[in-house]
Amino acid sequence: MKNFRQQQRPKKSSLVIGRKAVIDAIRSGQQLDRIYLDTKALGADINEIKGLATQHTIPINYVPVAKLNGFNITDHEGCVAMIAKVQYHDLQEIISFVVESGETPLFLMLDSITDIRNIGGIARTAFCCGVHAIIIPDKGIGALNEDAILTSAGALEKIPVCRVNSLMKAVDELHLNGIKVFASEMTAAKNISEIDFKEPCAIIMGSEEKGIYPALLKICDEKIKIPMKGDFESLNVSVATGMILYEVMRQRMFVD
Repeated sequence: MKNFRQQQRPKKSSLVIGRKAVIDAIRSGQQLDRIYLDTKALGADINEIKGLATQHTIPINYVPVAKLNGFNITDHEGCVAMIAKVQYHDLQEIISFVVESGETPLFLMLDSITDIRNIGGIARTAFCCGVHAIIIPDKGIGALNEDAILTSAGALEKIPVCRVNSLMKAVDELHLNGIKVFASEMTAAKNISEIDFKEPCAIIMGSEEKGIYPALLKICDEKIKIPMKGDFESLNVSVATGMILYEVMRQRMFVD
């Protein structure tokens, strides 16, 4: 079985190589998954790349030059960008589109989930359950690369993905649009069957190791849990997401 944790050397065709090329790519609107900068890289063009990356919500990984050389290229000038495998969308534009279409918004937010197999499985379930978009942070999330797309059975190419520089700000934006935000938390007082998911809502799922960032939990409207008969530490996050989204779909499709 393929080891998805093992980083594969990217194809040269998936890279933007060199400082000017990266600047031109961003300015032309090409979507980038992330930028790799040599930790010792300096200059006005490097500062411009940093500013453009912040403006366009593109993550920057600061790496030793050996990492860049490991891409089997020599003309990188301390800067290489990875072309995005999925298209990223503006959150407000997606919200407006959903509302104008007459549908009840349903969003899924992922916090600190790094295993791309889980991300792929989550995306596949989200698409099948009618989620309008997946919201991810620009840092601390698994790469939406070819392996993630493979494990999602192509769902990551069909469901909109919104990449934001702050999940906290994304929650504020959801609230401003009248969308309730529920956080999945094992110690929550309410079971998912007690929640009215027929209203506009977003679900936040955290990693199995860290859970949801405490400050993010505080600004959610309510914490929810999946009831479990067996005494066990936690469910796999992909499985848990599927169970919650099925309850949302059940209420919206089959309950009067």
